[in-house]
Amino acid sequence: MSFFNFLRHRAAVSKPQSKAREWRDAIVFAVMAATFIRWSAVEAYTIPTPSMESTLLVGDYLFVSRLHYGPITPQTPLQVPLTHQTIGSTGLKSYSDLIQLPTYRFPGFSSIKRNDVIVFHVPHEQQRPADLRTHLIKRCVAVAGDTLEIRRGQVFLNGQPGAVAGQLQTTYFMQVDAPDDAVRQALHEQGVVDYNEPDGIPRAVADPQTGKPGFVISCPARVAEHFRRQPYVRSLTVVDYPVALFPDVADFRHSGALSARPHGWQLDAYGPLPVPRKGQVITLTPANAAVYYKIIAQYEHNEGVSWQQGQIWQHGRPLTSYTIKQNYYFMLGDNRHNSEDSRFWGFVPEDHIVGKAVFVWFSLDPHADLLHKIRWERLLRPIS
Repeated sequence: MSFFNFLRHRAAVSKPQSKAREWRDAIVFAVMAATFIRWSAVEAYTIPTPSMESTLLVGDYLFVSRLHYGPITPQTPLQVPLTHQTIGSTGLKSYSDLIQLPTYRFPGFSSIKRNDVIVFHVPHEQQRPADLRTHLIKRCVAVAGDTLEIRRGQVFLNGQPGAVAGQLQTTYFMQVDAPDDAVRQALHEQGVVDYNEPDGIPRAVADPQTGKPGFVISCPARVAEHFRRQPYVRSLTVVDYPVALFPDVADFRHSGALSARPHGWQLDAYGPLPVPRKGQVITLTPANAAVYYKIIAQYEHNEGVSWQQGQIWQHGRPLTSYTIKQNYYFMLGDNRHNSEDSRFWGFVPEDHIVGKAVFVWFSLDPHADLLHKIRWERLLRPIS
């Protein structure tokens, strides 16, 4: 019997599938197809925090392209949102007990460019495999090989002003004579939002330095200029947030690794800081060791690395030079005073990049009534 006759015979004698089996096979196929598309091509995300406002709003739903930079193979075979509790229920003691595979990035059709809005694995959740970490979305303001500096809130790259993209927001204290409902209505009409308030409208507070009444607001420059022209506004000043930033804190939230020579940089006055590139040979000194500590100790999987006396040690000896194994990027949120980004935890490794945010496909206003819940003007809006 020929092969084709065998197939015809099998088809003739096989029993028709039951409806239940047809449904099962269809569901399995749909799940497999959706999983493949999600891993290799596009994935949907929602914006939960205001760190990218006004470019992206809380309640925006995005499509993120993995094809731009190339899809990366999973590090863990079963990507599930495990917690310490669920790990314990499966008999695993920690995330390190999960099966973890080497990753490979397939070729993409675009390289990572300055001002791309990018989704990536958060770098500082080292207790989890990379593909089980929280996803963040920020703007890439500097690529590998750039030297970044922020002067009075303006980004400079390699000594020149960087191109401004998106709709940047700054946080101000707006002093007013009477912080009444009329002022709050004006804030609402100008799109000023405070997501900590039930109705989204900022509440009146006192300036901690002067005791004068007013509002802490985050808004783009055009809105700030509008309020400066209003007769009820006495002053509009940028809020200063003194914080300890990278690389003075070399390992964000996870160790006592502090720079031996602090820089004292702040949110609007930061750098200059070189962004490492693949193949670059670094001479390590106490002055720059904190910049490269996480790269050497965590991101590039070197053994025997520790932080001692303000220096990087490996196998019991101070490390004096190192060759960078992959490219790195510097990310900022467009809401510059309300974004936990590379200023806090440093560079994003190339193997942490998930994809490029392409467009907003849907958007819901969390503070609007039912009739105005959908932000129709944001549907299918490209992300710039």
